[in-house]
Amino acid sequence: MEASKRLAFLKEEISQFEKFKKEMDDLVELIDLSSKDAKLAGEIEKITDKLFQELKAKEKEVFLSGPFDKNNAILTISAGAGGNDAEDWGTILLRMYERFADIKGFKYAVLSRSFGEPGPEGRIGTKDAVLEIRGKNAFGLLRGESGVHRMVRISPFSAKQLRHTSFASVEVMPELTEEATKEIEIKEEDLKIDTYRASGPGGQNVNKRESAIRITHLPSKIVVSCQVERNQALNRKKAMDILKSKLLQIREKEDKAKMEKIKGVSKSPEWGNQIRSYVFYPYKMVKDHRTKVETSQLETVLDGNLDEFIEAELRLT
Repeated sequence: MEASKRLAFLKEEISQFEKFKKEMDDLVELIDLSSKDAKLAGEIEKITDKLFQELKAKEKEVFLSGPFDKNNAILTISAGAGGNDAEDWGTILLRMYERFADIKGFKYAVLSRSFGEPGPEGRIGTKDAVLEIRGKNAFGLLRGESGVHRMVRISPFSAKQLRHTSFASVEVMPELTEEATKEIEIKEEDLKIDTYRASGPGGQNVNKRESAIRITHLPSKIVVSCQVERNQALNRKKAMDILKSKLLQIREKEDKAKMEKIKGVSKSPEWGNQIRSYVFYPYKMVKDHRTKVETSQLETVLDGNLDEFIEAELRLT
């Protein structure tokens, strides 16, 4: 199965480069003809712009050459300390990544979500959420979003209208196939499995049955959950897939750390570090602290337009 997918991918790559070559040859021929017909200048400009955009998109794919970059992504958002403000920030980030998926034409589903206390204006906070994003290069595009995201604003929960700083952590990992995780062995006695009803703010779609699954891997203390399916067995399978992916990711990080120690390479911090700030007040700005990219278009970014930050981070790595 994996070999056939790889073969199909390579055939698609060859076909795309052959298409680029043909378009380039046609453009050169058209430029030669334009010396005799000045009316072709407008058409040449349109074709050149289109080809440039296609090549720019292909250039981005060059930076997505990691072993799992083409995989779907599992994105986890966890609100930091800060009560209602931090939980509200978790909800804002969840919406931002859902809008990003919409823009890219990706499919997505909230696998699990722990709600906070309702606030003013019907705001529903999020303590933590797991979002599955399915689409080509989903993980490669989003892997740089891992880290701590900081928000500064006048708190809507503060009667005195005080400025408040909130934090939320984002973890992104690839959705892995059974083939990729076959070396990960999990003993049944190492698991604590709980069933519960899917939580929510109410409504007719709330699952009344205890089909949601929470799995705790006792040796690593990793906790995963899934409540998107109404079938308990399907939720368990999805949760186990996430657990295996997390364990594989931990193993790879440990192997990388060992190699860097041997080589004497200093390891740059990844988790628990502020990577981006979103300032609502006293001015509007989003700034990435790794790439130094910043913009005053705060609302646009929160509506899922993350390309500027993603492309800069891809080039940085």
